[in-house]
Amino acid sequence: MPRQIRFNAFMMNCAVHLAPGQWTAPQDQSVGYLDTAYWVELAKLLEEGLFDGLFLGDVIGIYDVFDGNARAAVRTAAQVPMNDPTVLVPLMAHATKHLGFGVTVSVAYEAPYLLARRFNTLDHLSGGRVAWNIVTSYLQSGARSLGDTALRAHDERYDRADEFLDVCYKLWEGSWEEDAVVRDRVNGVYADPDRVHAVTHRGRYFETDGVFQCEPSPQRTPLLFQAGGSERGTRFAAQHAECIFLGAPTRNGLRKAAQSVRTALAEAGRAPDSARLFAMLTVIVDETAQQAQARYAEYRERASYEGALALLSGWTGIDLSRYQPDDTLAYVDTDAGQSALASFSKLDPDKVWTVRDAVDFVSIGGRGAVVVGDASQVADELQAIVEETGIDGFNLTWVESPRTFRDIVRYLVPELQRRGAYKTHYEEGTLREKLLGGDRYLSAPHIGASYRRRSH
Repeated sequence: MPRQIRFNAFMMNCAVHLAPGQWTAPQDQSVGYLDTAYWVELAKLLEEGLFDGLFLGDVIGIYDVFDGNARAAVRTAAQVPMNDPTVLVPLMAHATKHLGFGVTVSVAYEAPYLLARRFNTLDHLSGGRVAWNIVTSYLQSGARSLGDTALRAHDERYDRADEFLDVCYKLWEGSWEEDAVVRDRVNGVYADPDRVHAVTHRGRYFETDGVFQCEPSPQRTPLLFQAGGSERGTRFAAQHAECIFLGAPTRNGLRKAAQSVRTALAEAGRAPDSARLFAMLTVIVDETAQQAQARYAEYRERASYEGALALLSGWTGIDLSRYQPDDTLAYVDTDAGQSALASFSKLDPDKVWTVRDAVDFVSIGGRGAVVVGDASQVADELQAIVEETGIDGFNLTWVESPRTFRDIVRYLVPELQRRGAYKTHYEEGTLREKLLGGDRYLSAPHIGASYRRRSH
């Protein structure tokens, strides 16, 4: 029996995500990201293709590391301009029934109470279809824009994030008992005050004291995603994440990343298979292999090398304007995104990457691999990746919008279904139930479940 492959669409609320230069194509519609109809139609398309979710990335700040300014990023629209992803969810949830929505929100510049309230609201409005992708931010420009003189050190950002999650768990799980909301019209009692409790927290980074003002949502705690690739980030993911997003340019690197995560889950007291692993991947599929390859060649020709330089410099915290294209990209710890460098120069030490190699690679699909071909060829490759690495599915990036996803729905999904490797219908339940099975709430031994106040 073949393993079931899961798909999320990976996007941002912007015109250029991980394929700089492609917005200039005559048929590309990515500049429509400012229109409601763009997102509603996209959500309907993804649900038609039985995608598990739309994974919305986000970043605070702009890419101004390359050449010490933001000119390259602005000129090429490399993830700028970019809008808030959270406000898109109610629009798309209203137009769909099953599609999940993973939303990236950074803990670096948020108050836990306000973030908990926002996700509670989104979970209610979507009927329990929301996930939170937890990030700690990595751009110095974001820190400066929000009034900080500099970004916190890499590992301290995760220390702070641990406490941030502690507060959120207390609010989501511990303030309202399960049967606190009674909605008794006869006696005029909406909620039983004896079953609603104040949350008190006094920590190194945060303090809170009071009742959470939101009644429990369908999942209480949203499904938790995380994507940290550093050693500290992996420990954080093993403690908190239910789905983990991996980015590696080679199959060997992806296998090592997956093994590292499974080991960390076991060390955290969780089952190694208790979290779903999703790899970043770009699929270019067409009716014939020749048509797919021809389109890929067009994309390569249109790709913006300057835009890719701006992105990679921002991800790594290294100004690549100081290097020659043939210089080797060595692994260096920075306070930016350590996983970006690690994905090239540490996870697969058998491959030597030059700056040019890395920039060319990320210009189509970021740090994930690219698979090109007809439906049969692409399905073969995806099944091989899943079998060899032990991952559960893919966060699929786009090159041309909405064509990338339309072609996946039209060509690839039916081929995987024919092989028994892709679902033919959605299961009922919340996003957590759909992805993980079991209960709609966090369950032991996940640390968040320990904060739930039992009814008395």
